Amino acid sequence: MSKIAEIADLVGKGKSKLVAKAVQEALDEGCEPTAILNEGMIDAMAVVGDRFKNNEIFVPEMLVAARAMKKGVEVLKPYLATGATGAMGKLIIATVAGDLHDIGKNLVAMMIESAGFEVIDLGVDVPAEKIIECYKENEDTKIIALSALLTTTMPSLKDTVAALNMADFRSDIKVMVGGAPITQEFADEIGADGYSEDAASAATLAKKLAEA
Repeated sequence: MSKIAEIADLVGKGKSKLVAKAVQEALDEGCEPTAILNEGMIDAMAVVGDRFKNNEIFVPEMLVAARAMKKGVEVLKPYLATGATGAMGKLIIATVAGDLHDIGKNLVAMMIESAGFEVIDLGVDVPAEKIIECYKENEDTKIIALSALLTTTMPSLKDTVAALNMADFRSDIKVMVGGAPITQEFADEIGADGYSEDAASAATLAKKLAEA
């Protein structure tokens, strides 16, 4: 098995300590840092995402794999051309005002980061003004991802998207939404550009929106 295939295997199995060591060994053997990132880690996380979608693994396994990848990226960062780990561009993520749930959002943030984005995570209970302010400080942001996990915070999600839709920079960004009670219909109704039902699909959607 090649070193990169070994890294992919370790990421898939969530072996954090071994991933860091294998990445260092691959670098020492002269493997290309970007190949380690793309083939060893990002591709492995895409497989993990597919397995999650097919119910072959569940949230804990996915979190463990994402953490393992993070460990590998830490070793790799100094060797990558600046920006390679955020090669897909910037993405702002937040759970909307009134909603304090962060496990789903954190998982989405990890998966999106694994897909090559630089993720700015504003946390939970975030008012629309704060999201707009954050965008103004990071005008190269391509996507704003919003999460609501309660039926009672769906109106807050709607208001946040409405505020973004009124913003003068709206044509420069894509807005994606998700969370347990959210549906494609609701996303269309409130004027979002995309909806995903789980963290793995969110990473695929973010890539698609960034390239659109």
